[in-house]
Amino acid sequence: MPRPRPRPAPDASPSESRKVSPLAITVGVLAVLVIGLVVASEVWTKYLWMDQLEYTDVLTTRWGTQVVLFLGGLVLFAVPLFLSLRLAYTKRPVYPPVTREQEALEQFRAAVDPLRRGLTYGAPVVIGAFGGLALSRRWQDVQLFLHPQEFGQTDPIFGNDISFYVFTLPLIDMVISFGQFVLLVAIVGAIIGHFIYGGVSWGQESGLEVVRAARRHLGVLAAIYVVLLGAGHWFQRYDLLTAAHPRFEGASYADVNAILPAQTILAIASLAVAALFVVWIFRSDWRIPAIGAGLMILSTLVVGNLYPWAVQQFQVQPNERALEQEYIQHNIDATRAAFNLDTIEEVPYTASTDAEPGALRADASTTAQIRLMDPNIIAPTFEQREANRRYWGFDEPLSVDRYEIDGELQDTVIGVRELRPDTFGLADRSWVDQHIIYTHGYGTAAAYGNRRNADGEPSFLQSGVPGQGAFGEYEERVYFGRYSPNYSIVGAPEGSEPEEFDYQRGGADEEEGGEQVYNTFTGDGGPSVGGFVNQLLYAIKFRDPNIVISGYLNEESQILYDRDPQQRVREVAPFLSLDSQMYPAVVDGELVWVVDGYTTTTEYPYAQSVDLDTTVNDSQTNPNDTAANRERSANYMRNSVKATVNAFDGSVTLYTWDTEDPILQAWSEVFPDALRPPSEISGELMSHLRYPSDFFKAQREILSTYHVSVADDFYTQQDFWQVPPDPTVAAPQNPDGSTGEQDPQPPMYLTMQMPGDESPRFMLSSSFIPSEGQNVLTGYLAVDSETGSESGNPAESFGDMSLLVLPASNPVNGPGQVQATFNAEPNVSQALNLLQSGNSEVINGNLLTLPVGGGLLYVQPVYLQSSASGGGTQYPLLQMVLVSFGDRIGFAPTLDEALDLVFGGDSGASAGDAEVTDSDAPSGTADTETGEGTVEEDGGDEGSGDGGQATTGDGTAQERLDAALADMDAAVADAEAAMAEGDWTAYGEAQDRIADALNRALAANEELGGGALGSPSDGGEG
Repeated sequence: MPRPRPRPAPDASPSESRKVSPLAITVGVLAVLVIGLVVASEVWTKYLWMDQLEYTDVLTTRWGTQVVLFLGGLVLFAVPLFLSLRLAYTKRPVYPPVTREQEALEQFRAAVDPLRRGLTYGAPVVIGAFGGLALSRRWQDVQLFLHPQEFGQTDPIFGNDISFYVFTLPLIDMVISFGQFVLLVAIVGAIIGHFIYGGVSWGQESGLEVVRAARRHLGVLAAIYVVLLGAGHWFQRYDLLTAAHPRFEGASYADVNAILPAQTILAIASLAVAALFVVWIFRSDWRIPAIGAGLMILSTLVVGNLYPWAVQQFQVQPNERALEQEYIQHNIDATRAAFNLDTIEEVPYTASTDAEPGALRADASTTAQIRLMDPNIIAPTFEQREANRRYWGFDEPLSVDRYEIDGELQDTVIGVRELRPDTFGLADRSWVDQHIIYTHGYGTAAAYGNRRNADGEPSFLQSGVPGQGAFGEYEERVYFGRYSPNYSIVGAPEGSEPEEFDYQRGGADEEEGGEQVYNTFTGDGGPSVGGFVNQLLYAIKFRDPNIVISGYLNEESQILYDRDPQQRVREVAPFLSLDSQMYPAVVDGELVWVVDGYTTTTEYPYAQSVDLDTTVNDSQTNPNDTAANRERSANYMRNSVKATVNAFDGSVTLYTWDTEDPILQAWSEVFPDALRPPSEISGELMSHLRYPSDFFKAQREILSTYHVSVADDFYTQQDFWQVPPDPTVAAPQNPDGSTGEQDPQPPMYLTMQMPGDESPRFMLSSSFIPSEGQNVLTGYLAVDSETGSESGNPAESFGDMSLLVLPASNPVNGPGQVQATFNAEPNVSQALNLLQSGNSEVINGNLLTLPVGGGLLYVQPVYLQSSASGGGTQYPLLQMVLVSFGDRIGFAPTLDEALDLVFGGDSGASAGDAEVTDSDAPSGTADTETGEGTVEEDGGDEGSGDGGQATTGDGTAQERLDAALADMDAAVADAEAAMAEGDWTAYGEAQDRIADALNRALAANEELGGGALGSPSDGGEG
C-alpha cells in the first residue's frame, strides 16, 4: 500500500500590494453615489409618499419586519453552511488516504484551493441572501403569529380554536420547512467539503471511509434534520384539516383513520432514527445510518402511503357514502360559517305565473324604482352628453348608488368626469401639457335610474361643468381616479398665475370659443418637490430630467403619483384584498371613492376554497384588471374594512367595518393607528356604503352547492346549482371556431321589497339555475345592502340574506329562456323592426329579475344606437322596455305601459317613467303559451304582426320613403353640427326633425311590406 503523502502547505508569501489609482477611486465613489441615488429614488420617495398620507407606521412596521426576517434568514441559512464548509476544511485529515480515486481528486483540490476562502465565505452569504428574501416575504404570517385572536370556534377533530390554524400553524409550518431546507443544504455542503478534503472517501478496495471528525459533523446534522422531519410529520396532522378531496375539502375518513395515525407513527419513528444517527457519532459503523435511513424510507412507504391507500381502496370506496357523511357535514358547516352564510334565511317560494290585473299593487314601491338605465350600456350616452370636452370621459360601466332626492331615496346611475389621457392623446403632447396643465378631471354626472327623457336619453339629476343639480356644492376637481396621469406637478405660491387647466365655459374645445378657466391646486396631495434633492430623486424615479430642469416647479410644488384609488388603499393596507369595483360618492361636501376591503385566509379548517379570480369574473368584470389587488384563493372571507379615497387630495381613510373579525382584530394590533373605528363614519357617508359585490359573488358561488346542507344529499350532487350565464352578451368564439362559455350574469343593485318584508330596501341580488339540465330558475338570492344614514351604525338589517328556493314542480323560466323568448317572439321582432332604421342597431340592456306580484318579473330595457356604418352619433337611447311575467310578455316605450299590458291593462303600480309619453312608438303583448299577441303602432293602430296600415301622403310609398330618409340624413348632419358648436337649441330642433322623418319613413316602409329598411338585430351585445 503506498505511503500517504503529507498535504502541501499553502503558499504563505504575501502578495504584492497594488497601488489604487485616483481614477479607480473616482469611478468607485461615483458608482456608490449612483447606486445610492437609485436606491433612494425608490426607498426615500416611498417613505415621502406614505408620510404624506400619514401611514408611515404601516411602512416602518412592514419594512422593519422584513429587514429582521431577511437578516434572520440570512444568518440562519449562512451560518450552518459556513460552519459545514469551514469544518470540512479545518477537520480534514493531515494525511488523506491515497487511492486511485483520491489521486484523481488531488488535482481538483489544488485547483480549488485558491478559491477556497472566497467560496467558504461568499457562498453562504449569497445563498443565505436568497433564503432571507424568501423569509421576508412571509412578514404577514409573522405578524399574525405575534398577534393571535380567538375565533371562539373549534375544529371537530382536534378541538383546537380556529385561531391555531389561521395564526399559529402557518408560521410553524414555515419554520419547519425553512429549517429542513437549511439543514439539507448544510448536509450537502458538508458532504461535498469532506469528500474534497478527504474526510469522506470511497475506494473500490476499502469501500466507504468516514473519518471521526466528518462522522461527528454529518451525524449531528443528520440527527437534527431527521428531528425536523419528525416535527413536520407531527404538524402535518393538523394540515389534514385543509386537505383537498374530489368532493370536499378537509380531513376525510381515510385522513382521520389512516393518515393521521400514520403521521403520528412517522413522527415517533423520526426520533428513533435521529437516535441512530447520534449513536453513529460514537460508533464508526456506516451500517447504523444506513439502517436509520432505510427505516425512515420504509416507514414512509408502508405507514405513510401504503396503509392509507389500502384503507381508501378497500374500506372507504365500497362504503364511501356512509363513511364520509360525518366529514362532509363538517365541511358543510365550516364552509357556511367561513363565508358568513350560517344565518341565511331560506324561504320556499312558489312563484305565480298568472299575470292578474293589480298584481303589483303590494309592490308599488319596488315597481317605482325598477332601474331602466343600464350602467353598462349608457356610458357612451354620458360621454356624449356630459363629458363636454374630449379630454374628459367616464368609466365603463358606470356606478349604481342611491341619493336622497326630495326626501326620498332614489336609485342613481353616476359617473365621474375624469381626465382621460388614454382617449385624447395626452402622451403626444408637450411635457408641460402632460404634467403641468392637464392635471385633473371635473365633477360628476348622475341620472335617475328609473327614468328617461322623451327621446330616450337619461334624465340627469346632476350635470354640467361646473356641476348643477341635486348634489349641491362640493369639491368637484378630480386629481385622483382610475385614469389619472402617471404623475402631475401641482401647487404654487399664493398669488401666482394659475397653470392648471380647470374647465372651459362654452365652445366645443379650447381652440374654438369659450373662456378657459385655470386653477392652482390648494390641497395636500403629494410629496413636496420644492427642493433640489427631492426633484433629483423623482427625476431618477420617473426617468424624467424635466422635473429638475423645468422652470414650472417652485417651492410650493407637489408631485401627485400612484393616483389610482385602489392602488393607494392597497399600499396603506397591504393586508387587505380589495373589491374589483370601486364607486364614487358625494358626501360631506367632497367627492370620494369607496373601496371595500376583505380579510381572507386559506387556513380555515374544513372550509371549501374558492378561486377569487374565477369567482369575481362576470360579463361586466374582467378579473385580470384587478388581480394584483387580491389574494388568489380563500376559504374564509370577511368584508372587514370600508376605505375612502378623496378624489381631490388623495387622502385615504380606513374604517373598521366587521369589528368581530379576528383577522382584522389582529391587524388592528399590528397597525393600531391605521384603522379608524366605525363610529367615525359620518351619517352621509354611511348612507352611500353598500354590500360589496365580490363578497356577494363568493357567497353565491358557495351557495350554488352549499345550499344543500345535509351531507347525504350533498354527496349525491343531484341538486347543485350554478349562476346563469348573462344572456345579453354573446358567447365568445374560440380560435377553432367553436362557441366558448358565456360569462356569468353579474349581481344587480336594485331597490326592491323582498317577499315577507315590510318595506323596500337597497338590495344586491342574483339568481340560480340547475348546474345541469333545463334553464329554469331554482333559487333567488338577495342581501340587504341598505346601510341607513345613522352615523357610526349601519342599519340593523344590513347584511341580512334571503334565499328564495323555487320548487321543481312549478318551473319558472330562467334568464336564458326569457331572453331567448324575447329574441324569438314574432310580435317583439315586429316592434323592434318598426323602431329600427337602416343605420341603427338594437342593444339589449341588463335583464332584471324581481320577485314581485307573487311571482318573478323580468324587465329588460332596449336601446337603439346608430350603427358605425350609418355615420350618425353613436350612443344608445332607451326606446323600448320588455317585460315578462309567467307566460305573458309586454313591450312598450315605457316600463309603466309595458307593465299595464302584461297585467291585463292595470298592473296596480306606477313605474318611474310613468310621466313619459311616446304615442308614436310601437307597443304590444304576446302570450308564449297560446301564441296570441298584438302590436300597436302610430298612436294605436293595431296589427297581428303584419303591421297596421299607415296614413298615406302625396306620391308613391317609395317616393315618400326616399324623401323621408333624405330628410333624416340632413337632420342628423344638422344635429351633429349643432352639437359640435354647443348650440343645444338647434340640436333639439334637429332631433325633432329626425323623429318626424323616422315616423314618415316607417309609415312608408309598412306600405311597401316592411322589408325596405332591413331586419332588426338579434340583440347585439349588452
